[in-house]
Amino acid sequence: MRHVPVEGVLLTDAELDHSLGVVLLREARHLPLYATAAIRSVLERDSRILPVTRAFADAPVTDLIPDAPARLNYRDGSWSGLSAEAFVVPAGPPRFASHADEGHTVGLFLREDPGGRTCAFVPGCGDLSPALLSRLSAADVLLFDGTFWLDSELIDLGIGRLTAREMDHLPISGPHGSLEQLAALPCRHRVYTHINSTNPILLEQSPERAAVTGMGLIVGYDGLYITV
Repeated sequence: MRHVPVEGVLLTDAELDHSLGVVLLREARHLPLYATAAIRSVLERDSRILPVTRAFADAPVTDLIPDAPARLNYRDGSWSGLSAEAFVVPAGPPRFASHADEGHTVGLFLREDPGGRTCAFVPGCGDLSPALLSRLSAADVLLFDGTFWLDSELIDLGIGRLTAREMDHLPISGPHGSLEQLAALPCRHRVYTHINSTNPILLEQSPERAAVTGMGLIVGYDGLYITV
């Protein structure tokens, strides 16, 4: 028997690299999804990922209203003990989106309820405002966008024409980069995730990796396990 041991999927945006996996999970037969109305709209009308998935499986969508906690349930409808709260982050919509509705790109706060530990997940973020930094400071674990080390990374390597910021990814290094800002947060664990293959922090002996770890942050890796 085919088995998909996934109780539900939360989406932070409708970009292809963040949503194509939903189609690959179609053999779950019943796959609960959680997404904002803006993300759901792109998946329904533009990429058509939801209609394709629903040709194979029941894929109900629970709308995440920004700044409002939502309970996360198991597939049988019982409560998992976790809640998720979406919050809007600076970024543009997917290039194939027909609309740029509020909530097309979000971060997520995952909480153990009531009053338990928290994890903030922000895989794509174009800037860090004081208000966003204040929100992230409340997390016990922060998983943040580590896509690029340099703003000009792809241009310098001759494999792209856009800067990191033009692609809505705040670079790690440089003035007003994410490293200097995240290093000041009181989160117990600060982890870079969503790391592009061009990013030198992936090289364990690189000076870029040393700069990250020297500031108290972790470079995420497959199998990373964090106890809070």
